[in-house]
Amino acid sequence: MFIRSLSFAILLCATGIALATPQIQHWQAPSGARVYFVEDHGLPMLDVAVDFAAGGGFDVAGKVGVASMTYGMLDSGAKDLSEDDIARKLADIGAQMNGHFDADRAGMRLRTLSSAMEREAALDILARCLQQPLFPEPVLAREKARLIASLKEAETQPESIANKAFGKAVFGAHPYGWSIEVADVEKVQRTELENFYRAHYGAKSAVVALMGDITRAQAEAIAQHLTEGLPAGVADTHIPAVMIRIKPSEQRIPHPASQSHILIGTPGVARNDEDYFPLYVGNYILGGGGFVSRLMNEVREKRGMAYSVYSYFMPMQQPGAFQIGLQTKKEQADESLKLVRQTLYTFVDKGVTEKELRAAKQNIIGGFPLRIDSNKKIIDYLGVIGFYELPLTYLDDFTKRVDKVTTRQIRDAFKRRIDPDALATVIVGAPDAEKSDK
Repeated sequence: MFIRSLSFAILLCATGIALATPQIQHWQAPSGARVYFVEDHGLPMLDVAVDFAAGGGFDVAGKVGVASMTYGMLDSGAKDLSEDDIARKLADIGAQMNGHFDADRAGMRLRTLSSAMEREAALDILARCLQQPLFPEPVLAREKARLIASLKEAETQPESIANKAFGKAVFGAHPYGWSIEVADVEKVQRTELENFYRAHYGAKSAVVALMGDITRAQAEAIAQHLTEGLPAGVADTHIPAVMIRIKPSEQRIPHPASQSHILIGTPGVARNDEDYFPLYVGNYILGGGGFVSRLMNEVREKRGMAYSVYSYFMPMQQPGAFQIGLQTKKEQADESLKLVRQTLYTFVDKGVTEKELRAAKQNIIGGFPLRIDSNKKIIDYLGVIGFYELPLTYLDDFTKRVDKVTTRQIRDAFKRRIDPDALATVIVGAPDAEKSDK
């Protein structure tokens, strides 16, 4: 069935027929939660996601890591259910429960059969984890030990070192740039998790997404059941403003790795920004389109300096990072860095050609059916649409917005957002690391 659906979607694209996107229904539950629902009886499955404004960006100075540990322990024990009980009961009914966590959002995901017995059992477990988590002390101690070991291991990995340094260089003292340290984990207390939960996991800030084999009436009942027992949730749901213009910086960090790991970037764009689509399409041409991107052509195809080089925007509630990344031999790190900077300078200054734009649009629009070809992908989109309060027509409008982007819009947007003379650069495993922090 999946193969037939996928083939049909590709055929629609190839023949120019409009692709039918999911019909999204939206309402506010009596609890105050915002609900987004797609009814689909094609498979006897139900996917559910519940998100909160409880990501890492809501940590406070001196308590970094509380947000992620609160999220991580939601399924570690709930009222009348131990951690083992939760795992066993989910396995017995063939359900899967996991979650999502980033700088803005934290939440839980559930996939279950839609038949009444399995569905109700699975939803009861999810509701208890969301509304009555226990944060058991023994599990907290175990998770702290596990996280500390993981952080110590990461301290030796060039990718982790680069990412941590890059976040600080781009965002400074803003929570988007914070990273969890061993010392942060060691001092986390159970009461802090409980306090964070009560402040940030409130019904009025909850976004419930449902996709699958249920009716509207059933969806309304499920959304209310999952959120009616949540705490009041008194915390502000807005992330502090990000400083858009940063001072140029370069860090050269020694590491015995055989290659240099290079990251370059600056704060980029927020999820609801009007420049989002020009930047999205433009970045596809710059470094987001794989082998058809300029960076790949200049760095790999023409000169063989790196196996891969990429760029992307990470849109968040506040402007997330614009990042260029690559790995290259240490002896050619400086030459590669110079080439990447030159390519970005030219891109920002001159913009893109009509030929590049046509090819990018064809690839993005032609590949769009693959972005919504499964319930999992659709439920992820529902979560984003709900959390960032995007239009219900976002999926319908996506290809239209892409198709309307012009070369001038791309050039203007990049000139406004990206200053090639004001970027943070991090090189881990640099050839001349003694010249650090230039």
